[in-house]
Amino acid sequence: MGDGVLASFLTVSDAAMCAGAIHKGCNAVEGLQLRIGIHLGEVVFENNDVFGDGVNISSRLQALAPVGGTWVSESVHLNLVNKNNIHTKYVREEELKNVKEPVKVYEMIVTSLPDYPGSVTNGNEKKVLEKSIAVLPFVNMSNDPEQEFFSDGMSEEILNSLAHLKELKVAGRTSSFQFKGKNVDLREVGNKLGVNNVLEGSVRKQGNRLRITAQLINVEDGFHLWSERYDRNSDDIFAIQDEIALAITEKLKLTLLDNDRELITKSHTQNATAHSLYLKGRYEWNKRSKDGFLKSIEYFNQAIDEDPLYGLAYAGMADSYTLLWGYHILSPEDSISKATKAAQIAIELNSKLAEAYEATGHIELLSGFYWEKAEANYKKAIELNRGFATARQRFGLILTTRGRFDEAFEEIMTAQELDPLSMIIKTDVGLVHLLMGNVDKSIDKCREVLEIERAFSVALFVLGLAYEVSGNTEEAVNIFKRAIKVLNNNPIAVSALGHAFAVNGNKTEALRILKELESLPNQQFVSPYCIAAIYAGLGNADKVFELLNKAIDIKSVWMIHLHFSTDPRFKEFKKDIRFTELLKRIQLVNE
Repeated sequence: MGDGVLASFLTVSDAAMCAGAIHKGCNAVEGLQLRIGIHLGEVVFENNDVFGDGVNISSRLQALAPVGGTWVSESVHLNLVNKNNIHTKYVREEELKNVKEPVKVYEMIVTSLPDYPGSVTNGNEKKVLEKSIAVLPFVNMSNDPEQEFFSDGMSEEILNSLAHLKELKVAGRTSSFQFKGKNVDLREVGNKLGVNNVLEGSVRKQGNRLRITAQLINVEDGFHLWSERYDRNSDDIFAIQDEIALAITEKLKLTLLDNDRELITKSHTQNATAHSLYLKGRYEWNKRSKDGFLKSIEYFNQAIDEDPLYGLAYAGMADSYTLLWGYHILSPEDSISKATKAAQIAIELNSKLAEAYEATGHIELLSGFYWEKAEANYKKAIELNRGFATARQRFGLILTTRGRFDEAFEEIMTAQELDPLSMIIKTDVGLVHLLMGNVDKSIDKCREVLEIERAFSVALFVLGLAYEVSGNTEEAVNIFKRAIKVLNNNPIAVSALGHAFAVNGNKTEALRILKELESLPNQQFVSPYCIAAIYAGLGNADKVFELLNKAIDIKSVWMIHLHFSTDPRFKEFKKDIRFTELLKRIQLVNE
């Protein structure tokens, strides 16, 4: 390179901001001015060198640029036109040596740079940084957008490995993935997620070849603590993940205790095809939709066909079936036994798999109202992975249902700290507030969620309940109407609107919805619990208890919400002796 420097970046914005920072640094040194050229294009890394048109064009642009200036190609200009702090101005079209087509050239000026504070305080005393990290979703650099599952899965696997370390705080997946595809200041990531370090990277997969880049960055000063590029075969994916996780522990000066090294480097399969299918399954599962859940089961099954000993794939299948059941997409008879069998096999294959115990806890609770067994499984999942936000979230909810509010609030707030941008955890904080009698705080929390994501259905449901409890049934009706649109007429939302109409005095609409739901079972699964909620609003106690008993018979997931007024719609029936009999049936009252 002579007296020049060649640098590659994950994003055009990063390259532009680096150029601006270099010029700013040069201005502080008398007699030092540099020329910079930037181009966006394909490059090839080979034998510690870089080749390709991307290198050639950027090199030619650098030679043409004025001293102290930056010239960029049109591809760069098009990626920067909407950046407030970066301006580009057309210069001319140039014929560049060894480049077939003329290149449109632009001058680029960075008008403002992030003012990163230094990491050193007085004298030689350094700030003591909390050992914390967020793993941002790796960028898919492949030409095939279908490979998105692979880059997402790479990030998630590293995150899950690091989460086992007791000494390291790891931001949850949901929160880290909020920044996917966004050009954000890393300090903003650090502030929002409460971490001091960020791991980011990119994945390019072509045929059997992988190129993975990873860099660990201190968000306080923007310094790279570590970076590496891996050019390997696809079969080496497990080794690469291990190397990245171990490099992070070294750079953050983490102490690996007991079996920590085994936990963060343990591969659940050595079959690359099975691993890829599992990543596809989790990618679909994370969409949290009917199609997503069903596709995830297909991929998990294919992964198991490739590797019958792949416990993580069985745990994923159990997760999918429990949510298909919990979202009232599949009936209990179509999902319970399959979820139970998958979770049992997962634990038999790997007795230290936190995901399997979390899924089992959910199944024990929903399938047979086995409260103690469910609690034991959630505790086991948390013991195996203290950073498992979902396990803490669901454990918090089971404690709420049993009236142990102080413990519940502690768990749900820990879950929120681990995954601060998770919409479902934020919503559940609002639910716990509601059940503890803090209605205003519940409304505020749900509105906070909906300001971020207007169509988040669970927040709409909890907000509607909160308005009902507050006596504002008219607003509850409006909120539940929104929920119905978002959930595409899901019976849970339709039932909630029917109950709200009933308590608001609009019995005509309540009865219309009741008739609509009662005519659906042949076409779609409708829990008797949903219909009971409307009869509760209409004050028909006999129908309420008849339907709630039917709900127990078919193991409706909603029956867990009866105790301690977890579902306030049935509060007025608690004094009826039949209510106590219901609680006995779901093992919340001793015989």
